[in-house]
Amino acid sequence: MNEILEDILIVGAVMVAGGVLALPRIANTKEWRATITPLASIIGSGFLILGPILDASFGKWAPAAMAALCILGYAFGSAIRFNIRVLDGSQAKGGPHEKWTERASSWALAFAYFVSVAYYLNLFGAFGVSLTEVDDRLHARLLTSAAFLVILFVGWFRGFGALERMEQISVSVKLSIILGLIVGLAIYFFKAAGGDELVFNAPSVTGVSAVTLLFGLIVTVQGFETSRYLGEEYTAKIRIASMHWAQWISSGIYIIYILLMAYVFKRGELKLEETAIIGMMDIVAPILPALLVVAALSAQFSAAVADTSGSGGLLDELTKGKVNPKRGYAALVAVGIGFTWFTNVFEIINYASRAFAFYYALQSALAAMRAHRTRAGIGLTALYGALALLGALIVVFGKSAEGGSPPDG
Repeated sequence: MNEILEDILIVGAVMVAGGVLALPRIANTKEWRATITPLASIIGSGFLILGPILDASFGKWAPAAMAALCILGYAFGSAIRFNIRVLDGSQAKGGPHEKWTERASSWALAFAYFVSVAYYLNLFGAFGVSLTEVDDRLHARLLTSAAFLVILFVGWFRGFGALERMEQISVSVKLSIILGLIVGLAIYFFKAAGGDELVFNAPSVTGVSAVTLLFGLIVTVQGFETSRYLGEEYTAKIRIASMHWAQWISSGIYIIYILLMAYVFKRGELKLEETAIIGMMDIVAPILPALLVVAALSAQFSAAVADTSGSGGLLDELTKGKVNPKRGYAALVAVGIGFTWFTNVFEIINYASRAFAFYYALQSALAAMRAHRTRAGIGLTALYGALALLGALIVVFGKSAEGGSPPDG
């Protein structure tokens, strides 16, 4: 199959997916609107960086590593779904320990938003300069800093209403481009398989190091928790269903994506860089890098706006107005610019993973308390207690991927 035909198939897949997602019977469905928020958060950035990281680090075991991440995310999601169910029922009222843990988890989430916005906008900066003549860390950081200042200006003087309307459009664009990416990878994979050219790289990390690296990547499947905070718009039943659907759909997308990617790139073609996916997809099909940059810019900016807005509102609520949203935005931007200039994307991913793991640990502890109080069974109590411990271990032991190229072999 020649390159022109491949590009036509990829663009066709993108356009068909975009057209289907724009259909009123889908776009206006309450269940889909509820699902789109957590789904957008889960695959917002992960599809940009997970492929290169897992392929370079886990080699032929990359699909298994991806499945482990999805299972881990689904387990933490089960604790949050249980909390939604209890809070909506007749046994919602708990004791002081539950109230304290709930408040602590809200503070943890507010801080996690600080780190996640830095993560989103640093990817925005890296991808924003990736196809230009100034593709270097300095200009990526300058673009990231400018994006932070734009968000601060809009949030401080105008509010985020106009920017937040970008979300549904950006989600549809992103999902459509991901389908195009998968179509391109599928063509490339089956061509390699037909020519007996599939590769099975040995992992570059094993044992405890592999486990702690996965711990440091939990943020790439994070986002399902947003269903918990849609109570003003949707019933508990719809919120629980939206989290289920978002995690199932994202897990399916991720596992297919990693399966198609893990066995077609030789070790020398793998680099651990923020925009490594650009070079890899250029090998697959010339049209994919430009599509990926469009998806990256729209997805990262809209996700950053959503988390900035959420963090400002949460801080206002937790401090009873002492730290109003504007001050919250300013603090978030100051922290984010600090991360931008004194760390790298892989370190920020690790910090974000630890921050969200702390939140998940507290939510799992809450679920264990509530399972015990509501007599939901010793099995559930033990499961959520174990998840709380696992979340704490991720906070302590999660590590970041190391930038650069993996060794040959």
